[in-house]
Amino acid sequence: MDQERNPDSPDLSDRGRNGSVASFEAVPTLLKEGLDPVYEGKAQTLNTAVQDIGMGKYQWQLFLIVGGFGWASDNLWPIVTSLILPAITSEFSPSQPPLLSLAQNIGLLAGAIFWGFGCDIFGRRLAFNMTVGITAVFGLIAAGSPNFAAIGIFACFWSVGVGGNLPVDSAIFLEFLPGSHQYLLTILSVFWAFAQLLANLVAWPLLGYHTCSSTATTCTKSENFGWRYFMIAMGGLSFIMWCCRFFVFHLYESPKFLMGRGKDEDAVAVVHEVARRNHTTSPLTLADLQIHNRENESQGTDAAAVLKRRLEKVNLSHVRSLFATPKLAWSTTCIMTIWAFIGLGFPLYNSFLPYIQQTRGADFGDGSIYITYRNSLIISVLGVPGALLGGLLVEVPRFGRKGALALSTALTGVFLFASTTAVTSNALLGWNCAYNFMSNVMYAVLYAYTPEIFPTKDRGTGNALTATANRVFGIMAPIVAIYANLETAAPVYVSGALFIAAGVLALALPFESRGKASL
Repeated sequence: MDQERNPDSPDLSDRGRNGSVASFEAVPTLLKEGLDPVYEGKAQTLNTAVQDIGMGKYQWQLFLIVGGFGWASDNLWPIVTSLILPAITSEFSPSQPPLLSLAQNIGLLAGAIFWGFGCDIFGRRLAFNMTVGITAVFGLIAAGSPNFAAIGIFACFWSVGVGGNLPVDSAIFLEFLPGSHQYLLTILSVFWAFAQLLANLVAWPLLGYHTCSSTATTCTKSENFGWRYFMIAMGGLSFIMWCCRFFVFHLYESPKFLMGRGKDEDAVAVVHEVARRNHTTSPLTLADLQIHNRENESQGTDAAAVLKRRLEKVNLSHVRSLFATPKLAWSTTCIMTIWAFIGLGFPLYNSFLPYIQQTRGADFGDGSIYITYRNSLIISVLGVPGALLGGLLVEVPRFGRKGALALSTALTGVFLFASTTAVTSNALLGWNCAYNFMSNVMYAVLYAYTPEIFPTKDRGTGNALTATANRVFGIMAPIVAIYANLETAAPVYVSGALFIAAGVLALALPFESRGKASL
């Protein structure tokens, strides 16, 4: 393409289709403080180009692939681990059952760090195509585990893939999403809730009817094949997801990622290809991006300059960018702390929920395997309307992202505290339903808000930092469970307090991202 700007082409830096000014603010002022002005100008141009294309076929396909596979897997596999824990405990009689959750969380941490940071270095597309495949392979292998140590190792390995889903998929989806449709990041959490529902639907007949009784004194492999059938079903489902990603849907590399790597021509080509897939056109030209370079030195093209840029990819520049100013540092620290508190509070209760239900149910006189998994299914149903409500709240001016996050997170903790008052199995079920409903509202908002506050060039790193904080504290959950004893209310109190603290901290976040397009 011609390097000079075509005077007949529309100025895309601040105008959309038919020359109308974009109806959304380009980016919060807070985020501009840490941005390279050249990058900022190009990002705004690409934002307007994507808005000009609109929400079309490609974005809706990506919505289904990212949500139905990435978001779903992120919740599906931790739920799988919690659902098989009672059956595995019966068969292998481990001295510390929470160690299975510990192995899982170590894998989730490794995956969040590797894929989150890595997608800012080697691109979104490779990570997108690998994460679900890794999960499927080790999930299927885990079905043949001969002992507790083996299932723990495989849980760690499949979680390496799971840990990369949200950091990578949220970055991909946001970077192809028109600013007018960023609320769809919240709606993606419906898939997160559906995954929980699906896992429980499959687990009820397989684990409910092919698992040793909770009162059995011995439990052999032949009597306890349900969890193996369940692993094969979930691993097979993930394999189908991977096939759809790899062979059916063609993901284009993010235009903003390409632009951030100095590949302006490739970025423009992707925009036009997305427009073609959407049966429309884009007036974007290479000159529309490169006009921002006029007052700045161009990147070197000699071998030494190329080597230097490659070496720069492995330094901490992406991390430093997220702490470049006091406000940006406070924003990054706050969101990381919120993720950390939730990272400890959520698995401390949710990962052991079937185990808690079974042990508490036994105290109430109805702790059968059938009742345990039936109740898990009922609880999971409430997650779907919760995710939908989260999608509505974030667009309500009186709430916005911050208000919805603070309210839903604090109420999640309140319902956990209330569950300790249950004196019957039905009362415990009711409080757990309320908890699950509100926690899905919380996650819907949190998953939308988090990637919105990071610029594209550092988004993978920002997502990785929050995911890492979440996973590091998640590793602490089974350790707390071991020493606090799951058969007492102590873990529930700790979990509830952490959610309430996270809700209060959400009010201290420095800005509201509602109605603003991401950079």
